[in-house]
Amino acid sequence: MRPSVLFIDELDALGHRRSHLHSASVRTVVNQLLLELDGASTDNEGLLVLGATNQPWDVDPALLRPGRFDRQVVVLPPDEAARAAILRRHLTRSPVGDVDLEAIAHRTEGYSGADLARVCTRAVEFALHASVKAGATQPVSQDDLDRAVADTPPSTDAWFRLAESYVQFADDGDRYADLAAYLARRRRRGRR
Repeated sequence: MRPSVLFIDELDALGHRRSHLHSASVRTVVNQLLLELDGASTDNEGLLVLGATNQPWDVDPALLRPGRFDRQVVVLPPDEAARAAILRRHLTRSPVGDVDLEAIAHRTEGYSGADLARVCTRAVEFALHASVKAGATQPVSQDDLDRAVADTPPSTDAWFRLAESYVQFADDGDRYADLAAYLARRRRRGRR
């Protein structure tokens, strides 16, 4: 089956910091994962292993050493152009009136792709209610989108508040440099 890509979502669940674990069986899982990544019991040629986590500070440091998960990429919320594209994509199957998706994209900084999908779902729900009330199809309007944004706060805010603490007090050198730079830009724009 080579070449292959193995993707481990929620890496922190499998590779939690062993110093924070009280269960010997869970520590064994982390140790086995380390052995497998090193190729101790198998030949890992042609295998790319990727991991994702929302809690990088909970991943065991041994998993982040060279030859394991040694490159880290911060995946930040979509930028304004990407937000407009996500909104446009999620509204393709619904009747849409004269709307300014760029204005909505501008107002939704910090929203994740899932948050933007939720905005579109809510806007379509508002348009459906208007359609039932009018007895005829009403396309999604700017007002529907505005109401949907007001009704859907970004889910990332709590995570960014937590991440800011880790970035501020981390003693891992530049491990969080990209995240720190994003958080600084976010503060300058007045978003906490």
